[in-house]
Amino acid sequence: MPDPSPLILAFGDSLIAGYGLRPDESLPARLQARLRATRPRAQVVNAGVSGDTTEGAWRRLPRVLSALPERPELALVQIGPNDVLRAIPPERMRAHLEAILTEFERCAIPVLMATVAAPPFLIQRTEAYAGIHEAVAARHGATTCPFFPPGVLGHPDMVLWDRVHPNARAIALVAEQLAPAVERMLALAGSEAG
Repeated sequence: MPDPSPLILAFGDSLIAGYGLRPDESLPARLQARLRATRPRAQVVNAGVSGDTTEGAWRRLPRVLSALPERPELALVQIGPNDVLRAIPPERMRAHLEAILTEFERCAIPVLMATVAAPPFLIQRTEAYAGIHEAVAARHGATTCPFFPPGVLGHPDMVLWDRVHPNARAIALVAEQLAPAVERMLALAGSEAG
């Protein structure tokens, strides 16, 4: 029987925080509601900060972890698009991602890293960053999963007024995309603990 009350840390930028959305429309809230179908007391902590970069996330991670009531069974990590938008050198982004995953490893917290593919109009600008998340995740034994389901990123009916951030409809689809990967990792953690 699955643990009815797993604690999951959702850590990242505005895509985690729920920029422009009501709190109940954010990804952590949607994912928590989805998980509660089989795990009635599941809790997904929203540790997203809009505008955050990998460096900012790395610097605040110890505070976030120390504020949790217990060690989470899983960390869902989504961070990096702001590094690309601000043209932070790829090697700095890689170093900060390495530091973030090293800290989660040190705390024995498995990581599901959600990756964000560049929309077609940004492909050239993002070439130098391609594959960094996957490579860092592989080095640290983290699992990766695409953040956006096919057809959501860049779709005009799936964004807020700023034409960048996903709307509530898009985030509901993201939660459906990520939930099976989260469930698999929770089941694996449960079987290893048992």
